[in-house]
Amino acid sequence: MGFENVEHELHKRRSSRNIGVGLTLAAFIAIVFGLTMVKITSGGLEATITNVTQGEG
Repeated sequence: MGFENVEHELHKRRSSRNIGVGLTLAAFIAIVFGLTMVKITSGGLEATITNVTQGEG
């Protein structure tokens, strides 16, 4: 009566799909972070805050 730890084919597909979704999410986060850093370092954030507080944005 041995219970073998056999991974089903469905679990393999689900695992690879989860890895794909995780990599896609990580890429999206990296892009948003990169765009934010570029906007902050180029001084665009101060202009955006100024326009919003003055009612222009």
